[in-house]
Amino acid sequence: MEHHRLASLQLRCAHCGYQEPFDRALERCPRCEGDWLDVLYDYEGIAGAWPEVLRDRPFDMWRYWELLPLRDDANRVTMGEGGTPLLHAINLGMMLSAPYIYVKDERQGPTGSFKDRQASLSISVMKELGVTEAVVASTGNVAISYSAYSALAGIKLWAFLTSLVPPEKMREVAIYGTEVVKVTGTYDQTKRVAAEFARRQGLYLDRGIRSIAARESMKTVAFEIAEQLPLFLGSGSTPWRAPDWYIQSVSGGMGPVGVWKGYQELVQMGLVDRMPRLACIQARGCAPMVWSFEKGLEEAEPVLQPRTRVITVATGSPGPAYAFLARVVREHGGAFEAISDGETFRAMHVMAKLDGLSMEPAAALAFAGLFKLLSKGVIRRDEVVVVNCSGHTFPVEKHLLGEEWARTVELPAETPAIEEGLLGSLEQLDRSVRRVAILEDDPSAVRLLRRILQACGDYQIFVAHDGRAGLEMIRRERPDVVLLDLMMPEVDGFAVLDALRADEELAGTPVIVVTAKELTTDEWARLSEQSQMLLQKGAFTDEELLREILGALEGKGE
Repeated sequence: MEHHRLASLQLRCAHCGYQEPFDRALERCPRCEGDWLDVLYDYEGIAGAWPEVLRDRPFDMWRYWELLPLRDDANRVTMGEGGTPLLHAINLGMMLSAPYIYVKDERQGPTGSFKDRQASLSISVMKELGVTEAVVASTGNVAISYSAYSALAGIKLWAFLTSLVPPEKMREVAIYGTEVVKVTGTYDQTKRVAAEFARRQGLYLDRGIRSIAARESMKTVAFEIAEQLPLFLGSGSTPWRAPDWYIQSVSGGMGPVGVWKGYQELVQMGLVDRMPRLACIQARGCAPMVWSFEKGLEEAEPVLQPRTRVITVATGSPGPAYAFLARVVREHGGAFEAISDGETFRAMHVMAKLDGLSMEPAAALAFAGLFKLLSKGVIRRDEVVVVNCSGHTFPVEKHLLGEEWARTVELPAETPAIEEGLLGSLEQLDRSVRRVAILEDDPSAVRLLRRILQACGDYQIFVAHDGRAGLEMIRRERPDVVLLDLMMPEVDGFAVLDALRADEELAGTPVIVVTAKELTTDEWARLSEQSQMLLQKGAFTDEELLREILGALEGKGE
């Protein structure tokens, strides 16, 4: 295939179906003035060529260039974006009894977010169009990514950000040499200010989700996941594999829109045999897609006054993405879900402490959505789920930029403000050393329990892998609380409980049963008399476990 490749491709209007060869840059349909144009590729030819040519290409976003709308590869602006790992969330899966949870780790892009894909293709298209100065509105990550790639391409960038964006992100935008403009208003107002500035100055305006390049870049997430999943699960009847669910936090909705098109193209080329269901997660304080979908609306009803601390997803008016995603969910299954800030911050702690994944709140929002959809039974625990860990940025030190690193635009006082106050945090734990015994024969379950305890408190931990050794350990170490599995070799958990209750010195030791066993009515009654608490494996969170441990410790001290 030649590197000048778009002559045979077509543009099609999503509104009226008008179609013409993709040989010029269009922002609107010539027939109906619609502003959503899709690119159609030579799928048959690409499907025939890919198995051979992909073997010799690096694993990055541009390995799929035949399905990206850049006319000439000489205009490519790249820093190695894409090719991010797919991680198996082993500890999380064990805690939730959902063994097929995978994380698409987009934190590992050049600037630490999945927006690097968008920036790479969008800035490449700007370079191809001869753009030397551009304007973008952002809640943080887009401005950071565009700033880095604009610097590489030699394009001057104006970034308009709502003043509620964390200053660390603003400084990261500024250090690339971008002109930073802080707008004291919502993100939707900021977009309008940026558009008016671009119009007055005659500058190129990034059109967000209405941009062909921006949407098309997100397909590469789907392509990579489809290639990576068979390494864990096998590919079945097709070379690649799609998950049962794809989950992402949503602001304007560009990510899921692009991913959906990517899977459509893979199905059309015969490379995967199914479409995933989409789960679009929004912050409860700014969830126009969720509320509009629940009301059965065809167009999104805007949220005029966002009330969330997760500023990077506080888009009150999501634009055309809602209609697209709502249709997909209605026709193919899926979900829209709203998550509180407290649940989001809780998910940040869970993912860092269980699987070593530190992420920004917008990324944690998607994992909080996963937890809720599993608990509601919307997602089955045996389904294959991929969650997009969309970003993680690092602060730029204040002293690197001096004082005058940004401009400020003050909007009228009636501009609605976002409610102050942190809505969620971890319970403060007693930091004194406490002694915990774990009786569990599954090494993976021991690792999970140990990890929860080590991450959230100062505990001395003792472990035994069968009931006989466990009883000896309890008699020797005299723990403050016992975490007990029921199904163990030689002496099971029921026998351990009987032995403890028969021993005057140990009878008062608090016991928390943690088991995967399906219990009979008699077993439930027996355990309710002999144990402090029973937690079902796969149905409890680390917070519940810690709450019960602390309760047991407090009760023992009385």
